[in-house]
Amino acid sequence: MRFSLLRTLAYFAGGLWTARGGRRRIEARQLRNLRRLVEKTRRDSPLFQRLYADLPPTSEIKLHDLPVTRKPNLMRKFDDWLTIRSLPLERAREHLRDIRKLAVPIDDVAIFRTSGTSGEPAVIVLPSSFLEYSFGITLARFDRSQWKLTREVRKAGVDVTITGGNGHFAGTGFSKLISRLAPRLAGPSTFIEAEQPIGRIVERLNAIPKIATILTYPSTLTILAKEKEAGRLRIEPALFKTGGETLTDDLRERVRRAFPSLKHDVVDVYACTECLAPSIECSHGRHHVNEDWVILEAVDEAMRPVPDGTLSATVLLTVLTNDVQPFIRYDLGDCIRFYTDPCPCGSPFRSFQVEGREATLVRVGEVTLSPLIFDLEHEHARRIQLVQTSERDFEVRIELADEAVARVVFQEVIQSVKRVFFDNDLEDVAVSESQAPPELTASGKFHEVLPLRGFDSRT
Repeated sequence: MRFSLLRTLAYFAGGLWTARGGRRRIEARQLRNLRRLVEKTRRDSPLFQRLYADLPPTSEIKLHDLPVTRKPNLMRKFDDWLTIRSLPLERAREHLRDIRKLAVPIDDVAIFRTSGTSGEPAVIVLPSSFLEYSFGITLARFDRSQWKLTREVRKAGVDVTITGGNGHFAGTGFSKLISRLAPRLAGPSTFIEAEQPIGRIVERLNAIPKIATILTYPSTLTILAKEKEAGRLRIEPALFKTGGETLTDDLRERVRRAFPSLKHDVVDVYACTECLAPSIECSHGRHHVNEDWVILEAVDEAMRPVPDGTLSATVLLTVLTNDVQPFIRYDLGDCIRFYTDPCPCGSPFRSFQVEGREATLVRVGEVTLSPLIFDLEHEHARRIQLVQTSERDFEVRIELADEAVARVVFQEVIQSVKRVFFDNDLEDVAVSESQAPPELTASGKFHEVLPLRGFDSRT
């Protein structure tokens, strides 16, 4: 597997050229790339040969002609899914079982896995072209302030990543892969496992003399802000980057207050393992789709497009730069809302906001609750988690701060949770104390609320 600077520059130049042509050029480039991918997929993927057998000729194909695809079905046919025959699923899984092979390419591709938060983990195969696209297009979409910030941050110290350390996840693996293939693009960096107790994470961070950036999940950033407010965390980073979860405006404001050293607002990266760079956040805080190489469709439960301004039930992802493992109209499970007005930044690319995943919603009978309505913070707790164990039963798990009185903390948190249920006419819900520690996902994400597993059948 090789990383080509020349091909990266081609993505960069092509990205600039497409943007300067406005909507007409963007849509023409997208359709051309879509048909190129469909032609390759029809020829080399046995699975897609069958799926597309009755469709029109590729030269006439439009996006909505193509069927929706879903992770469980694709994973069951993994050996027929790829456009290469040299990587059967068992060989890929054997590679993933050895943590020493994290970010080590196999043949001409890199392999990662998803955490399986919403169902079965997926095995993700990325070719060199995808890495080159990720760098080239991202640089092409930077505005002047982002270029300036990048130069300043590179001189500020060490880049820190705080994600899961128990598997081949892209959070840390992608950085290691770039360090292996293109070391000149990678600065000094370190990795901290998110699964550790909060006190240990704080110790590790405090031991680093100068921190340039911290890349982590919003849920972990919430904990870091709390530790900074309490005086236990003493770092002064220049920049925070988040991804993998929804970043709220309240958390942005809290982080700004807690870390006056920041040179820029929190940079939120909307990404998934299937596509690490579907969009870029502009200086106005909007996510702009890289539409020449990525397609995002906001759809309802019946997979029909929803109007701009309407929250989707899910989003369909098409990755036009991965012709080894085709993701075409792939049900991602996120809930997004496209803006109805042009972005003040002037970008011609469509912009959207992310409002979470369908799989994170709590359902009790006919009532559906967002996890954001629960106030799961306490001055004497480092982490609090609400776990739905059956439709009307919940338990509270707490990682206590030093010298906290467990009985008092549990009692106050449980009363707070019960008030939320009462306010939503759910008086028959039971909330109990649990001695189990808060649970993290396989990729190191900490979800304050864990809904009952099995509700989301799509993913």
